[in-house]
Amino acid sequence: MDISIILQIIVLLAAIFLGVKLGGMGIGYAGGLGVVVLTLCLGMHPGAIPWDVILIIMSVIGAISAMQLAGGLDYLVQIAEKILRRNPKHINYLAPTVTYVLTVLAGTGHTAFSMIPVIVEVAKGQNIKPSVPLSISVVASQIAITASPVSAAVVAMSGFLEPFGCSYPMLLAICIPTTYIGCMLTAFIMTKFMNTDLSSDPVYQQRLKSGAVTPAKQANKGYAQLPKGAKLSVYIFLVGVVAVVFYATAISKNVHWISPVILPRNDAIVSFMLGIATLITMFCKVKSSELVNTSTFKSGLSACVCVLGVAWLGDTFVKGHIAGIKMIASSMVVNYPFMLAVALFFASMLLYSQAATTQALIPTVIVALGITPQHNASVPILVASFAAVSALFVLPTYPTLLGAVQMDDTGTTRIGKYVFNHPFFIPGVLAIALSVALGFVVAPIML
Repeated sequence: MDISIILQIIVLLAAIFLGVKLGGMGIGYAGGLGVVVLTLCLGMHPGAIPWDVILIIMSVIGAISAMQLAGGLDYLVQIAEKILRRNPKHINYLAPTVTYVLTVLAGTGHTAFSMIPVIVEVAKGQNIKPSVPLSISVVASQIAITASPVSAAVVAMSGFLEPFGCSYPMLLAICIPTTYIGCMLTAFIMTKFMNTDLSSDPVYQQRLKSGAVTPAKQANKGYAQLPKGAKLSVYIFLVGVVAVVFYATAISKNVHWISPVILPRNDAIVSFMLGIATLITMFCKVKSSELVNTSTFKSGLSACVCVLGVAWLGDTFVKGHIAGIKMIASSMVVNYPFMLAVALFFASMLLYSQAATTQALIPTVIVALGITPQHNASVPILVASFAAVSALFVLPTYPTLLGAVQMDDTGTTRIGKYVFNHPFFIPGVLAIALSVALGFVVAPIML
């Protein structure tokens, strides 16, 4: 290894470290800075910018922003809150189910924010440590990204795998049951083997004596009045999502209902989502000038910048060393298939984005394994390992994780002095391990 390669690796890791330290869009900014140094200072050729993924994120976020402004997300939250309050004893299972479903529908785990206060109140009312359902729910909202028809990670992954026999509908058919069952098995393990008794927690008792804990609130007798177009916006969005999945199925090589294919899948997702946004804006009387002020739009813009910078940085480095990476990765993954999941786990822990991790690593792995349309026996390994791109919970700095810590006034959801000893780590590792293990069982059967 000569000095130039060492310097390139240092720049790559330094850019990622700087981005993590800056937080938010900072990781995208640092990725762009890394590209500047690698190309202009160290002589590497710039990689490809993932325009398809960025455009899909923009279009999906545009549609969801319109639905949020119309009151659609509030309507979904009200439904979810009613489900939790009517079945409080099963909070450890229902809370992650709710956040999982909301993420699958919306394509962003930030929908979990709205459910955190409800989960805390319901858990307190049942003398259950809020940290248990909160930790599983936050993790479920992250893993659900790999099962959402409208998430950038799923779209990117299906785009990479479709030429090798794994279609977009097939990817969803594998990922949805394996990740959801993985989350439910995690909930079962946490419920049976963890101490969930709130009254036995010393920090809670101290906060209770000091008056820092508010009594559990009862269910709302009446919810806030929603805009007239709230329900309609949800219906339009859901019909649009179904239309996207149906169209992708119809043009896939396995089904082939539509031929010739005039509108490719990625272009179809972008155009369908923009069409959905148009319908919601028109029929739900949404003020388009206010769309940029929604939290969904802001988080979507942040995601675009992160994917742009990180994926571009990763592709620049990988293309410069593709031969060596191919040799190392192929021998490692062929002999130890689970190592791909381990690599994706650690990469997503640093890159802080399922889509960015997918975009940065999966093309390299495909090349490294020598996968072609004729030799695609390793595709199930990729599909099974996909859930591992969701390790955003390891470092306790992700927004929904911090939100859970801040909103739990009992003090049970707390970050330890060793950084990694927080309540999200064990359920997160369990959920990913179980989802990947199930994937290794299901993917070879279905593919």
